[in-house]
Amino acid sequence: MTATVNTGVVTLDVVIPVYNEERGLAASVERVLGHLSALPWSYRVTIADNASTDATAVIARRLAHSHQHVEVVHLAEKGRGRALKRVWNASDATVLVYMDVDLSTDLKALLPLVAPLISGHSDLAIGTRLRHGSRVDRGPKRELISRGYNLLLRGTLRARFSDAQCGFKAIRADVAREVLPLVEDDAWFFDTELLVLAERAGLRIHEVPVDWVDDPDSRVEIARTALDDLRGVARLGRALLSGRLPVADVAERLGRASADAGGGRIGLQVAMFAIVGVASTVAYAVLYLLLRGPFPAFTANLLALLLTTLANTAANRRVTFGVRGRSGVVRHQLRGLLVFGIGLAVTTGSLWALQAAGSTGHLAEVVVLTVANLVVTVMRFVAMRGWVFSRPAPAGP
Repeated sequence: MTATVNTGVVTLDVVIPVYNEERGLAASVERVLGHLSALPWSYRVTIADNASTDATAVIARRLAHSHQHVEVVHLAEKGRGRALKRVWNASDATVLVYMDVDLSTDLKALLPLVAPLISGHSDLAIGTRLRHGSRVDRGPKRELISRGYNLLLRGTLRARFSDAQCGFKAIRADVAREVLPLVEDDAWFFDTELLVLAERAGLRIHEVPVDWVDDPDSRVEIARTALDDLRGVARLGRALLSGRLPVADVAERLGRASADAGGGRIGLQVAMFAIVGVASTVAYAVLYLLLRGPFPAFTANLLALLLTTLANTAANRRVTFGVRGRSGVVRHQLRGLLVFGIGLAVTTGSLWALQAAGSTGHLAEVVVLTVANLVVTVMRFVAMRGWVFSRPAPAGP
């Protein structure tokens, strides 16, 4: 059920997703309304109730009844991303905003957040806790997780924005209509996916340093959210590599130059290949140590390298180069094994040189072979990109 009282088009639609927030909802909405009333634009506050089981829905309806600028949307399922998609897609506002109900972000940042969107200077705007000028009060654990996550996005998805998950964002409605259909996540990864796709479409993201105070009563499950985010990064990376997401079409419709133009995909391929390579290198070292006990060094090296090569080829086929289906699997593995033979020659030569120098320690063997495998990894990327996963040329007429 949706309570609708505003008949004219509004400039700002501030969406507050909530789940079981009966204690603080009324006070937060009153604060937001008071702040919006001082701004020079028409506005609406939309409470998006994510299937709350307490008195949140009742309080939300009371607020909508007593304030002409408040509306309520009730959803049968949980999910912040789902709530934002539902409200943003139906909104008649020019600029769509969302903020967390705890109001951890100081509302003084709202004006600089939305002004560049209203003027047409930018397409999206985000509050950031990680830029110079922001003031943040939170524990070291959350600080480390936040910075680590954003570094991960830079390394894997080539993200250039500084803070993916601050609950204080805005987007122009015309931009949302183009980008939202591409966003698959309905939960916490929604923010990251939206921003990455916007960047790839060449959209301008405005960042506003904010004052932010951690909510001690936060309901976010850190471990589960982190795991879901990692799955989201992998899924989004594969989708971008496969070309399944038409970000270039979005860029064209909005009159932007796609950030993926001019060979941008190779950067993402390098990043994904590096992740697979690091995992393979660690797996190789562990396997070698396990096999070195019952087998001599050369045999342990052969078995460890063979097993990790098969797994590496399969992982890069799917994750790095976006190859789907069973077609060509055997050919790809055979080519991968040929590259493996070259890698075996390099690592075996390194091992021979080490033993010829009189070193017999297992740790020294692992170090030398690991370094040699890093060199082989670079060679493998060049070979995979240009030969292993290349498609046969079409037959001539």
